[in-house]
Amino acid sequence: MVYTVLATLAAYAMGSLSFAVIVSRVMGLNDPRTYGSKNPGATNVLRSGSKAAAVVTLLLDALKGWLPVVLVKWYGKPYGLEEGTLALVGLAAFLGHLYPVFFRFVGGKGVATALGVIVGVNPLLGLAVGASWVVVAYFSRYSSLASLVAAVFAPVYYLFGDGVAWYADGRVALFMAVMTGLLFWRHSENINRLIKGTESRLGQKKAS
Repeated sequence: MVYTVLATLAAYAMGSLSFAVIVSRVMGLNDPRTYGSKNPGATNVLRSGSKAAAVVTLLLDALKGWLPVVLVKWYGKPYGLEEGTLALVGLAAFLGHLYPVFFRFVGGKGVATALGVIVGVNPLLGLAVGASWVVVAYFSRYSSLASLVAAVFAPVYYLFGDGVAWYADGRVALFMAVMTGLLFWRHSENINRLIKGTESRLGQKKAS
């Protein structure tokens, strides 16, 4: 129990590292919370004009979701950390990105971190979810729509792949469903703009 609590708190702390803000500061860019969508995430960092900063942000945001999960998978069993802890750790890292303790609990929408968590659960699952994002983003040019579709497919893929590509656990499936719900909630403004046809497309600078 103690190890589970410690692992969960460590995952939340790691998730609380807002790399959109950190990378922008290191690279001498404006704070992403002051322009565009004001969301501290890779998509908004891209609006700064620096593709390199956006890519680094994306990778680090995914890494902070992936690392806590794989550490539990690789080293947790001797300490009694199995699927239940893996689910808690993955959710904690994701919540850390949404509500970062180091940045006054104002975080991003969690897409890259959620993908990192999913890749940590199973790389093939992450590949399937990532491919879904790419396909939808390519044809629609809407990052938000691609993220929402991929979020819906994540728990579906996980459950349907049980016994074929991996062995599904109900607790992990539940935390994926919770992540999907939170992603939809965090994208509520994007959903409204998609309905109205005013959502910004990939590569398009958001009007001030």
